Amino acid sequence: MQKITREDPSEGGFRQAMAWLHTWSGLILGWLLFFIFLTGTAGYFDTEIDRWMQPELPRAQPRADTAATAAVLLQRLRSEAPAAERWLLLLPVDRNQPYPGIAWRGAAAATGASAASGSARVDGSSGKTLAARDTGGGQALYRMHWRLHYLSRAQADVIVGVATLFMLVALITGVIIHKKIFKDFFTFRPGKGQRSWLDAHNVLGVAALPFHLMITYSGLVFMAFSYMPLILTAHYGAGGSAQQQFRAEVSDPPGLVEAAGEPAALVALGGLIAKAEDRWGQGRIRSIDIRHPQHSNARVIFHENIEKAAGNAGERLVFDGVDGTLLHTLAPATSAAQGFRGLLIGLHEGLFAPPLLRWLYFCSGLLGTGMIATGLVLWTAKRRRQAVRAAAATPAGLLLVEKLNVGTVVGLPLGIAAYFWANRLLAVDIAGRADWEIHIMFLTWLAMLIHAAVRPAQRAWGEQLLLAAFAFGALPLLNAITTERHLGHSLAAGDWVFAGFDLSVLAIGLVSGWAARRLWKRPRQAAYLPVAPAALDGTGS
Repeated sequence: MQKITREDPSEGGFRQAMAWLHTWSGLILGWLLFFIFLTGTAGYFDTEIDRWMQPELPRAQPRADTAATAAVLLQRLRSEAPAAERWLLLLPVDRNQPYPGIAWRGAAAATGASAASGSARVDGSSGKTLAARDTGGGQALYRMHWRLHYLSRAQADVIVGVATLFMLVALITGVIIHKKIFKDFFTFRPGKGQRSWLDAHNVLGVAALPFHLMITYSGLVFMAFSYMPLILTAHYGAGGSAQQQFRAEVSDPPGLVEAAGEPAALVALGGLIAKAEDRWGQGRIRSIDIRHPQHSNARVIFHENIEKAAGNAGERLVFDGVDGTLLHTLAPATSAAQGFRGLLIGLHEGLFAPPLLRWLYFCSGLLGTGMIATGLVLWTAKRRRQAVRAAAATPAGLLLVEKLNVGTVVGLPLGIAAYFWANRLLAVDIAGRADWEIHIMFLTWLAMLIHAAVRPAQRAWGEQLLLAAFAFGALPLLNAITTERHLGHSLAAGDWVFAGFDLSVLAIGLVSGWAARRLWKRPRQAAYLPVAPAALDGTGS
């Protein structure tokens, strides 16, 4: 009679079927999910990474005088893009927007504009551009976790949507199959091969389970309109104009009109700023959006900062741009459904989080990344044990998964380290500099996949971990050699953005070195096999 393995969903009832579903939903897209979780976790410190990767920028001072800064930005816009259709003044309010900035759209060279549209980061005192090297920064890592890079938006939406759905299935089935989920949280037995990997997987999964469920479900809600386009089509019709109408109704404030064509002086912003701050408090104006400036029907829209709000939008005030009359007050959400969606998106992005909570977000993301990694390794450990016990040839599928595990679990972080190295080593004036930083990241990852393919799995793990220890651990030294903002300087100046980055990558390097040392110290056979040798000859448990 043919022996039925424990993975056969036909045996063991409902829970066994869920175990089968949990295993395969996690494995099929496990490496993609690892990529999404790792880059998304790095994205929680995207602003800090941005600033480390542009060392030419001064330290942020977001609590500048709002009226004075707005006056400087408005003067810069008048000289940069006169007669533009839209001016945008960005005020320094928090870590998410640490520097003043301007943006414009619908300008013409005939009126003296420098470009039809553009943006710039500006010194709030002098109005001069804050120049810095071109880089993808932390924003590129953040976008990767849902855009995947090198793909169109439509392609990435479909792929990430399917992967997120698989992740949600894996989480739910994981809860179902663990009868002793709380006991698993407190159980870890090191040095037990497959059992140790299972314990680690359980601990990492249970420790931040509410976060993992929230981040996965809110990720689906985040892209709901892309995943369910027929809902929009049924109400607005097909085509780009229908989509544009929907976005305008959802996002644009009321009272916006087309340009009247009649010139008129723009109202002084100081009085409007005072009204907005009387309502929200000082330093709570995130941006000032001016539509059709210098026209008789100009509109000035104030956006409230959402630093301390869990939702993804603040209140908006719409003023008449000529006489300063308050025309409309728009709440963050106009319906319960919009409010709930905004809350989930706000929780997903975590922009409201103070430093301690942001670190909790980051650590929870690392736990999710580790949960996926240990799940992938656990799959290979179990099947490697089965192959050894059966004295059978190693299946090709097992070898493939082992190679992909090494090249992704260690190779992808190495690619991110190479991304940071490229930021410091590439010439500042090279064309397409930001793109080349990202190219180097993916080329490094590809090199690690090739390395894993040609080396024995045990050796590949050790060699790549050693390389990761150097790549991350030496980043503070590289920063000290290539810039004046080294770790000692940052600590002395209290610049915790630079000091925090250097200390974090140094910690990653030390952990990688510790893991490599542990691996190399173990006997070759014991390191490679998922169980102790005694368990293979029948003398072990």
